[in-house]
Amino acid sequence: MTKQEKVDFVINTLKELYPQIPIPLDHKDPYTLLIAVLLSAQSTDVRVNKITPLLFKQADNPYDMIKLTVDQIREIIRPVGLSPTKAKGIHGLSHILIDKHQGKVPNDLQALEQLPAVGHKTASVVISQAFGVPAFPVDTHIHRLLYRWGFTNGNNVTQTEKDAKRLFPEAVWNDLHLQIIWYGRQYCQARGWDLEKDIITKKIGRKTVLKAYYNKLKKKK
Repeated sequence: MTKQEKVDFVINTLKELYPQIPIPLDHKDPYTLLIAVLLSAQSTDVRVNKITPLLFKQADNPYDMIKLTVDQIREIIRPVGLSPTKAKGIHGLSHILIDKHQGKVPNDLQALEQLPAVGHKTASVVISQAFGVPAFPVDTHIHRLLYRWGFTNGNNVTQTEKDAKRLFPEAVWNDLHLQIIWYGRQYCQARGWDLEKDIITKKIGRKTVLKAYYNKLKKKK
Protein backbone atom coordinates (compact mmCIF):
# COMPACT_ATOMS: atom_id res chain seq x y z
CA MET A 1 0.00 0.00 0.00
CA THR A 2 1.16 3.54 -0.71
CA LYS A 3 1.30 6.07 2.12
CA GLN A 4 -1.85 7.74 0.77
CA GLU A 5 -3.69 4.40 0.63
CA LYS A 6 -2.72 3.78 4.25
CA VAL A 7 -3.99 7.22 5.25
CA ASP A 8 -7.31 6.60 3.46
CA PHE A 9 -7.59 3.15 5.07
CA VAL A 10 -7.18 4.65 8.54
CA ILE A 11 -9.70 7.43 7.92
CA ASN A 12 -12.32 5.07 6.48
CA THR A 13 -11.83 2.34 9.10
CA LEU A 14 -12.12 4.79 11.99
CA LYS A 15 -15.18 6.41 10.42
CA GLU A 16 -16.86 3.00 10.26
CA LEU A 17 -15.92 2.15 13.85
CA TYR A 18 -16.80 5.55 15.32
CA PRO A 19 -19.49 7.28 13.22
CA GLN A 20 -20.63 9.04 16.40
CA ILE A 21 -17.65 10.19 18.46
CA PRO A 22 -18.12 10.56 22.21
CA ILE A 23 -16.15 13.32 23.94
CA PRO A 24 -13.99 11.67 26.64
CA LEU A 25 -14.26 14.48 29.21
CA ASP A 26 -17.62 15.60 30.61
CA HIS A 27 -18.23 19.34 30.25
CA LYS A 28 -20.97 21.81 29.35
CA ASP A 29 -19.11 24.78 27.85
CA PRO A 30 -15.59 25.96 26.86
CA TYR A 31 -14.65 26.89 30.44
CA THR A 32 -15.56 23.54 31.98
CA LEU A 33 -13.84 21.77 29.06
CA LEU A 34 -10.68 23.82 29.64
CA ILE A 35 -10.63 22.91 33.34
CA ALA A 36 -11.34 19.22 32.62
CA VAL A 37 -8.56 18.99 30.02
CA LEU A 38 -6.12 20.74 32.37
CA LEU A 39 -7.00 18.23 35.11
CA SER A 40 -6.53 15.27 32.77
CA ALA A 41 -2.77 15.82 32.47
CA GLN A 42 -1.04 12.67 33.77
CA SER A 43 -4.41 11.38 34.97
CA THR A 44 -7.27 9.39 33.44
CA ASP A 45 -10.49 10.69 31.94
CA VAL A 46 -12.46 8.36 34.22
CA ARG A 47 -10.88 9.88 37.32
CA VAL A 48 -11.32 13.43 36.04
CA ASN A 49 -15.00 12.80 35.25
CA LYS A 50 -15.52 11.75 38.88
CA ILE A 51 -13.89 14.90 40.25
CA THR A 52 -15.18 17.63 37.95
CA PRO A 53 -18.82 17.39 39.15
CA LEU A 54 -17.59 18.07 42.68
CA LEU A 55 -15.57 21.08 41.53
CA PHE A 56 -18.18 22.44 39.15
CA LYS A 57 -20.87 22.17 41.78
CA GLN A 58 -19.01 24.91 43.64
CA ALA A 59 -17.60 26.78 40.65
CA ASP A 60 -18.39 26.16 36.98
CA ASN A 61 -17.30 29.60 35.76
CA PRO A 62 -14.27 31.83 36.37
CA TYR A 63 -16.18 34.29 38.57
CA ASP A 64 -17.15 31.61 41.07
CA MET A 65 -13.79 29.87 40.77
CA ILE A 66 -11.82 32.88 42.02
CA LYS A 67 -14.05 32.98 45.11
CA LEU A 68 -12.44 29.69 46.12
CA THR A 69 -8.93 29.68 47.51
CA VAL A 70 -6.15 27.72 45.83
CA ASP A 71 -6.16 25.40 48.83
CA GLN A 72 -9.90 24.76 48.50
CA ILE A 73 -9.49 23.90 44.81
CA ARG A 74 -6.53 21.67 45.61
CA GLU A 75 -8.51 19.69 48.19
CA ILE A 76 -11.28 18.98 45.68
CA ILE A 77 -9.00 17.97 42.80
CA ARG A 78 -6.41 16.07 44.87
CA PRO A 79 -7.40 12.60 43.49
CA VAL A 80 -6.42 13.54 39.91
CA GLY A 81 -2.78 14.13 40.88
CA LEU A 82 -0.47 17.15 40.57
CA SER A 83 -3.10 19.05 42.55
CA PRO A 84 -0.86 21.91 43.82
CA THR A 85 0.19 22.93 40.31
CA LYS A 86 -3.25 22.37 38.78
CA ALA A 87 -5.04 24.30 41.56
CA LYS A 88 -2.75 27.31 41.07
CA GLY A 89 -3.27 27.09 37.33
CA ILE A 90 -7.07 26.94 37.58
CA HIS A 91 -7.19 29.88 39.99
CA GLY A 92 -4.70 31.91 37.96
CA LEU A 93 -6.27 31.33 34.55
CA SER A 94 -9.72 32.17 35.94
CA HIS A 95 -8.41 35.59 37.03
CA ILE A 96 -6.86 36.16 33.59
CA LEU A 97 -10.07 35.17 31.78
CA ILE A 98 -11.95 37.79 33.81
CA ASP A 99 -9.28 40.49 33.52
CA LYS A 100 -8.38 40.05 29.84
CA HIS A 101 -11.19 38.10 28.13
CA GLN A 102 -14.45 39.27 29.74
CA GLY A 103 -14.70 35.97 31.58
CA LYS A 104 -14.78 33.95 28.35
CA VAL A 105 -12.39 31.30 27.08
CA PRO A 106 -10.63 32.64 23.95
CA ASN A 107 -10.91 30.60 20.76
CA ASP A 108 -7.32 31.44 19.87
CA LEU A 109 -4.49 28.93 20.31
CA GLN A 110 -1.84 31.47 21.30
CA ALA A 111 -4.10 33.21 23.82
CA LEU A 112 -4.93 29.87 25.41
CA GLU A 113 -1.27 28.83 25.59
CA GLN A 114 -0.52 32.00 27.58
CA LEU A 115 -2.84 30.89 30.39
CA PRO A 116 -1.23 29.28 33.48
CA ALA A 117 -0.93 25.47 33.33
CA VAL A 118 -2.25 25.40 29.75
CA GLY A 119 0.16 23.79 27.30
CA HIS A 120 -0.09 23.31 23.56
CA LYS A 121 -1.99 20.02 23.77
CA THR A 122 -4.58 21.39 26.21
CA ALA A 123 -5.08 24.49 24.07
CA SER A 124 -5.43 22.37 20.93
CA VAL A 125 -8.09 20.17 22.55
CA VAL A 126 -10.10 23.21 23.64
CA ILE A 127 -10.10 25.00 20.30
CA SER A 128 -10.98 21.81 18.44
CA GLN A 129 -13.67 20.43 20.75
CA ALA A 130 -15.16 23.67 22.07
CA PHE A 131 -14.90 25.89 18.99
CA GLY A 132 -14.49 23.53 16.03
CA VAL A 133 -11.18 25.10 14.99
CA PRO A 134 -9.06 22.50 13.14
CA ALA A 135 -6.35 21.14 15.44
CA PHE A 136 -4.61 17.83 15.99
CA PRO A 137 -3.84 17.40 19.71
CA VAL A 138 -1.39 14.55 20.21
CA ASP A 139 -1.66 12.51 23.41
CA THR A 140 0.15 9.29 24.32
CA HIS A 141 -2.41 7.15 22.43
CA ILE A 142 -2.04 9.11 19.19
CA HIS A 143 1.74 9.25 19.58
CA ARG A 144 1.88 5.46 20.02
CA LEU A 145 -0.52 4.61 17.19
CA LEU A 146 0.95 6.90 14.55
CA TYR A 147 4.34 5.38 15.27
CA ARG A 148 2.99 1.82 15.06
CA TRP A 149 1.27 2.71 11.78
CA GLY A 150 4.49 4.11 10.30
CA PHE A 151 3.20 7.68 9.95
CA THR A 152 5.86 9.21 12.21
CA ASN A 153 9.23 8.26 13.64
CA GLY A 154 7.78 9.04 17.05
CA ASN A 155 10.73 11.02 18.42
CA ASN A 156 8.42 13.44 20.26
CA VAL A 157 4.80 14.60 20.25
CA THR A 158 5.70 17.84 18.46
CA GLN A 159 7.06 15.92 15.48
CA THR A 160 4.13 13.50 15.59
CA GLU A 161 1.69 16.43 15.41
CA LYS A 162 3.52 17.92 12.41
CA ASP A 163 3.49 14.56 10.64
CA ALA A 164 -0.22 14.03 11.37
CA LYS A 165 -1.14 17.47 10.03
CA ARG A 166 0.95 16.88 6.91
CA LEU A 167 -0.59 13.46 6.16
CA PHE A 168 -4.25 13.88 7.07
CA PRO A 169 -6.65 16.43 5.50
CA GLU A 170 -7.47 19.36 7.79
CA ALA A 171 -11.19 18.65 7.40
CA VAL A 172 -10.86 15.39 9.39
CA TRP A 173 -8.43 16.52 12.13
CA ASN A 174 -11.00 17.23 14.84
CA ASP A 175 -12.83 13.94 14.41
CA LEU A 176 -9.75 11.89 13.68
CA HIS A 177 -7.76 12.74 16.79
CA LEU A 178 -10.70 11.60 18.96
CA GLN A 179 -11.28 8.48 16.86
CA ILE A 180 -7.62 7.52 17.22
CA ILE A 181 -7.79 8.00 21.01
CA TRP A 182 -10.78 5.65 21.26
CA TYR A 183 -9.19 3.15 18.91
CA GLY A 184 -5.98 3.18 20.93
CA ARG A 185 -7.85 2.49 24.14
CA GLN A 186 -9.92 -0.32 22.68
CA TYR A 187 -7.69 -2.04 20.12
CA CYS A 188 -4.11 -0.77 20.23
CA GLN A 189 -3.14 -0.47 23.89
CA ALA A 190 0.33 0.03 25.30
CA ARG A 191 -0.15 -3.01 27.56
CA GLY A 192 -2.11 -6.17 26.88
CA TRP A 193 -2.13 -5.40 23.16
CA ASP A 194 -3.75 -8.09 21.00
CA LEU A 195 -2.70 -7.57 17.38
CA GLU A 196 -5.39 -9.97 16.13
CA LYS A 197 -8.06 -7.47 17.25
CA ASP A 198 -6.08 -4.47 15.99
CA ILE A 199 -7.19 -4.49 12.37
CA ILE A 200 -5.39 -1.27 11.41
CA THR A 201 -1.94 -2.12 12.76
CA LYS A 202 -2.22 -5.69 11.49
CA LYS A 203 -2.76 -4.38 7.96
CA ILE A 204 -0.49 -1.33 7.75
CA GLY A 205 1.74 -1.55 10.82
CA ARG A 206 5.43 -0.67 10.80
CA LYS A 207 7.39 -3.84 10.00
CA THR A 208 9.71 -3.50 12.98
CA VAL A 209 6.73 -3.13 15.33
CA LEU A 210 5.03 -6.24 13.91
CA LYS A 211 8.26 -8.22 14.06
CA ALA A 212 8.84 -7.24 17.69
CA TYR A 213 5.26 -8.21 18.56
CA TYR A 214 5.53 -11.68 17.02
CA ASN A 215 8.98 -12.27 18.55
CA LYS A 216 7.52 -11.47 21.94
CA LEU A 217 4.71 -13.94 21.33
CA LYS A 218 7.19 -16.67 20.42
CA LYS A 219 9.14 -16.12 23.64
CA LYS A 220 5.95 -16.49 25.69
CA LYS A 221 5.30 -19.86 24.05
